[in-house]
Amino acid sequence: MEVLILLAVLFGALALIIPLIERSKMRISSEDAAKWAKWIWPLMGILLIAQLLRLLFS
Repeated sequence: MEVLILLAVLFGALALIIPLIERSKMRISSEDAAKWAKWIWPLMGILLIAQLLRLLFS
């Protein structure tokens, strides 16, 4: 039952947030998106290593 409640809350949040984002006037240029994208994989690697260390030492 808890899973259904969680799914309902997530779906409701998406139904609320997506129209707000679409109406927003803020746009990201392709240059800015490229700057952000180059940081994603290194940060994910650091996160995975940190989680592994946390799992091993706790």
